[in-house]
Amino acid sequence: MPSRPSSKPAKNAAITEPAETHQTTADLKQTLTTNHGVPISDNQNSLKAGVRGPTLIEDFVLREKITHFDHERIPERIVHARGSGAHGYFQVYESLADITKAAFLQNPKVKTEVFVRFSTVAGGAGSGDMPRDVRGFAVKFYTTEGNYDLVGNNIPVFFIQDAMKFPDLVHSVKMEPDRGFPQAASAHDNFWDFVSLSPETMHMLMWTMSDRAIPRSLRMIEGFGVHTFRLVNAEGVSHFVKFHWRPKLGTASVLWDEAVKINGADPDFHRRDLWEAIEKGDYPEWELGLQVFDEKTAAGLDFDVLDPTKLIPEEIIPLRMVGKLVLNRNPDNFFAETEQVAFLPSNIVPGIEFSNDPLLQGRLFSYQDTQLSRLGGPNFHQIPVNAPRCPMHNFQRDGLRQMQVPKGRVNYEPNSFDGGAPRENPTRGFISHPEELDGTKLRQRSETFADHYSQARLFFRSMSTPEQNHIISAFAFELAKVKTKAIRLRMLSHLATIDADLHAGVSEALGIQELAEAMLPAIPPRDLKPSPSLSLVHKAPVTLQGRKIGVLITDGFDSTLLMSLQQRAKKEKAVVAIIAPKVGGAVDSEGTLFEADFAISGGPSIFFDAVVILASEAGAQDLATQAVAVNWVGDAFAHLKVIGHTPEAQPLLDKAGVLAVDGVLPLPAESALTQYISTAKKGRIWERECALRRPG
Repeated sequence: MPSRPSSKPAKNAAITEPAETHQTTADLKQTLTTNHGVPISDNQNSLKAGVRGPTLIEDFVLREKITHFDHERIPERIVHARGSGAHGYFQVYESLADITKAAFLQNPKVKTEVFVRFSTVAGGAGSGDMPRDVRGFAVKFYTTEGNYDLVGNNIPVFFIQDAMKFPDLVHSVKMEPDRGFPQAASAHDNFWDFVSLSPETMHMLMWTMSDRAIPRSLRMIEGFGVHTFRLVNAEGVSHFVKFHWRPKLGTASVLWDEAVKINGADPDFHRRDLWEAIEKGDYPEWELGLQVFDEKTAAGLDFDVLDPTKLIPEEIIPLRMVGKLVLNRNPDNFFAETEQVAFLPSNIVPGIEFSNDPLLQGRLFSYQDTQLSRLGGPNFHQIPVNAPRCPMHNFQRDGLRQMQVPKGRVNYEPNSFDGGAPRENPTRGFISHPEELDGTKLRQRSETFADHYSQARLFFRSMSTPEQNHIISAFAFELAKVKTKAIRLRMLSHLATIDADLHAGVSEALGIQELAEAMLPAIPPRDLKPSPSLSLVHKAPVTLQGRKIGVLITDGFDSTLLMSLQQRAKKEKAVVAIIAPKVGGAVDSEGTLFEADFAISGGPSIFFDAVVILASEAGAQDLATQAVAVNWVGDAFAHLKVIGHTPEAQPLLDKAGVLAVDGVLPLPAESALTQYISTAKKGRIWERECALRRPG
């Protein structure tokens, strides 16, 4: 054996090591290891019982990686830090005993208390409401059988297929660690480097580059459970299920230019909108829809239902609408409730169970673990917003932040004191579905997860022309922020694999003619039948309910028109806001003062879904000399909104570049309001966009 070098070498003396040790050390410098130095053989996949089996708790690599990630920030959430919450109830339409024994899904007369938290993902708690980002949609049901948490997003798929990659995904999209920016933004090298090296992200990227990532209101977003779950009825019959939340107001988004300006004018736009709607009694409402299917149907699909980067088109398995969610009370204290609420995907009740989705399996550990740091120990369930509303009995005691005073000498089970209660209950207790498992212990991605492009292509080709143009523009904006040319070219290769028109549009917008090496996907993308249900434009409701009309008035305006508009808007369940040159308001033609909700500078047209300009001749001429007023009108036109105006307002419209096209409606008399309301109910005037802007 070679002798060991001295532990105290002479100054400047070289320390030599045995050749085989030196070689191993050099090799380890290039080898990924755990925090304890154990070499890692696979950093892409968690350890499972078979390629489609459940994740094993013995996976120390996964647990260490996620534990470290969960505890990186104290006490702000690492992801979903900026959130808005509300109380409400859920009520099932009819008993769902045919598919589940969950008690809260049985009686249509029962209202189950809920707390819902909406959130952005990437930004910190102090970031704005309008970044291009995924929105969290988490619902805590306080059922008679314990808390059930349905923790999802406003997008039905996710970036990655295995929880092993979650820390890497979030690290890549967060502020770059050496410089601390950008905040709440994915338009930087780190994010696009990661996703361009991870083909599984392609489907989710199509969603995040679409208008889904810049919603008009939290009241107008869809929600999804993302994963495939399992429902079990009283007879033990099991079905798979996908959860969907559908807003009664319809799903709506803003344009990117609006999102940027709203974030600057009111970074609390979504939070304020939700709060004010509930305070006024305009309670947001969603329907719960289920896609229910059996093992045979799952096996017949052309993708794996355990893959969280895939969705089931509604044209294949329609939604079964089973109940409604109503938010009717704002929090009494933001910190105590919205900030301290802890959602756990592991919180389920009898009749609802997990699938072997490897991303879901990792979340079952991660959420519980992260609360230990964020909320100060294992007793976070005692915080009122987290506490179950049904009786809770066990022998767990003590711990950091213990807020109760358990009585008696017994803290173990079984015991013979006081009758030995409580005890397990084989009749009412949770019993896992007896799924048969037989697989080799391994780290491997199932081959059924290998198609990364077909559904990305499906999504893009299911969009309307305006939506496709917005996706092209979003990719162009984001990739233009990427400084590393190789990353841009790599990403363009992915886009070429998804769709030729998408690639051509982004390349043209970037001014890039050079092509990177073509992608060689594991499974070539297939041309799937388009799914119109994925498009916001195709299924946009014809309504003004929950929308806001901004009315710009000047001294000498016709108040008869204003009051008639207010009456008609009220019938449509829309809100009218009055904007004047100054917040004090304006005097009508009869000399009556009408107070304003906003001054022009504080109530830009980006806040409203449609606008009306009630200006006198002198008032319009004065506004035409003010940049803030010209921008107010010009933005409304550029953002494709319906514009109603008095004939006297024409000088202001001319100065703002507003053309006499569809959606620009003169209001010479009260009778013209009927056409205005009818047109405004259709939403944006998409035909106007092609004349105003090109993709990019």
